[in-house]
Amino acid sequence: MAVMFHALDPNPRFGADYAALRSFLIKLNSDNYHFGRWDWMITHSYLDESALDRIGLWTDGGEVVAAATYDCEPGKAFLLALPGYEGLREEMLGYAQTALQKDGKFSVLIPDGDDAFRRVAARRGFAATEDKEHEAVFDLKTGDCSYTLPEGFRVTSMRETYDLYKYGQVLWKGFNHEANGEGAFVMNERFRQEFERPNVDLDIKIAVVAPNGDFVSYCGMWQDGESQTALVEPVATDPAYRRMGLGRAAVLEGLRRCARLGARRAVVGSSQQFYYSIGFRPYSSNTYWTAMVE
Repeated sequence: MAVMFHALDPNPRFGADYAALRSFLIKLNSDNYHFGRWDWMITHSYLDESALDRIGLWTDGGEVVAAATYDCEPGKAFLLALPGYEGLREEMLGYAQTALQKDGKFSVLIPDGDDAFRRVAARRGFAATEDKEHEAVFDLKTGDCSYTLPEGFRVTSMRETYDLYKYGQVLWKGFNHEANGEGAFVMNERFRQEFERPNVDLDIKIAVVAPNGDFVSYCGMWQDGESQTALVEPVATDPAYRRMGLGRAAVLEGLRRCARLGARRAVVGSSQQFYYSIGFRPYSSNTYWTAMVE
């Protein structure tokens, strides 16, 4: 059958196109756009919802075989294709350059080892930039997931301790919003959709609880029974509780639970020493290529 194109239908948010793109990403098993990145984006409080219908899907026999998407907001694009459909990249890049630009700016992420993709970009006037993404991997078959906690601290999950305020507070502080002068955390009801969407597993949304009951470190994990690769996202620790091994404990507890669910490896989009020190290893790198939109 001929490959067909259509723009994603975001109404309803978790309708047929959401499910089809998620299934495609699980099948693709891409490290730089794991299905968890899509699930994280589609409920993210910073998501530019107005651009969802600009995501492009290419289908063959009714199944998604390629996609042009963004991550929370347009301007940077991810062009993904199943093996055998790489020939669509020229068309995909042409579409994305117009549909997924933001304020006249556009770049596309290309794996550093993908020479064919780089040639397509160069033919269309794109050039590599210094802006990069990195992935690290943890082998769940051989990696050590043991950890210890200081006295009085404990690990919980969002299933055991469902508290959206404490969740939002640890992310707000952990990503330094308060320290950067943005004020105290104010509850955002959009956090609720992160945990009430389809396919969520609250058992692998891990928090470390301080003696006073606050969440002081958090690690979100994304795992699906159809995939052997879990994703780590996000990880944050309250600045007042750093250098106590709490972030390490949250991540390793999440990894341990994903291993029990059948994952054989976990990836994280980072090159931070923190992840290397707990057993992740550098795995892949990708570069944003850019051209001004005409």
